[in-house]
Amino acid sequence: MRIGFIGLGNMGGPMALNLVKAGHEVAAFDLNAEACSKLQAQGLRIAPSAAAAAEGAQAVITMLPASHHVESLYLPHGDAPGLLAALPAGTLVIDSSTIAPASARKVADAAKARGLAFIDAPVSGGTAGAAAGTLTFMIGGDAATVERATPVLKAMGANLFHCGDAGAGQATKLCNNMLLAVLMIGTSEALALGQSLGLDPKVLSEVMRRSSGGNWALEKYNPVPGVMEAAPASRGYTGGFGTDLMLKDLGLAQEAALGTSASTPLGGLARQLYAAHSKAGHGGEDFSSILKLVTGED
Repeated sequence: MRIGFIGLGNMGGPMALNLVKAGHEVAAFDLNAEACSKLQAQGLRIAPSAAAAAEGAQAVITMLPASHHVESLYLPHGDAPGLLAALPAGTLVIDSSTIAPASARKVADAAKARGLAFIDAPVSGGTAGAAAGTLTFMIGGDAATVERATPVLKAMGANLFHCGDAGAGQATKLCNNMLLAVLMIGTSEALALGQSLGLDPKVLSEVMRRSSGGNWALEKYNPVPGVMEAAPASRGYTGGFGTDLMLKDLGLAQEAALGTSASTPLGGLARQLYAAHSKAGHGGEDFSSILKLVTGED
């Protein structure tokens, strides 16, 4: 399939490469020239613009930082008609960004009005999952479009969940990331306490991983440097999921909770802690660097 891929960050770049490995013809674009150059050296064809990447594509995939980036790309703004206006009817559009459910529904409605097939399909699994092609996709959209998108998504992920209509994928992702933030903070607190009591963090991590405290952070993403070689913590908290991106997702989760009068006290506290961590200068570091806040390094 001819695919236009827009957004080549820590997640998007490996996802686009996996599409190439699966035999798809991919044209990609990102505003970051350094990211484009690095991926071009790995065999990814880089287009000069988002519109050029989407030209002639049977499917367009986006992996962008926030709601306003997605809306400004796809929808009219100022004198620009938006990318949806340039796509032929029937084009498959997959947005794998993490954005507000309302924004996903807004883009979905605009796509439907133009005869385009749109799904929101945010991901979970981290940069390691993106590189390995084992991501989990949380999908919102109609069943026929989800079925059509499945072969493309399977080139990038191992687990596909159809969560409901447009926006349901985003709603699911916000719930997941709120829990992930709470778990990472709790895991960091437990490990910091253990170290203060003279415990080896590797031994403590393994005990908790195999006990009732086991969670994804202990399995795949340990926040203590040196405990898990492949984790961002062991490479200076670089190359993972940024603190500011987690803070953004926690804000979206709190907005959603306010809109439905849902009680999320731990989610609210997690947002406050990540906001403090970001203000202390760690916004660009991986979100597991919240360990620094817990240990007083901030």
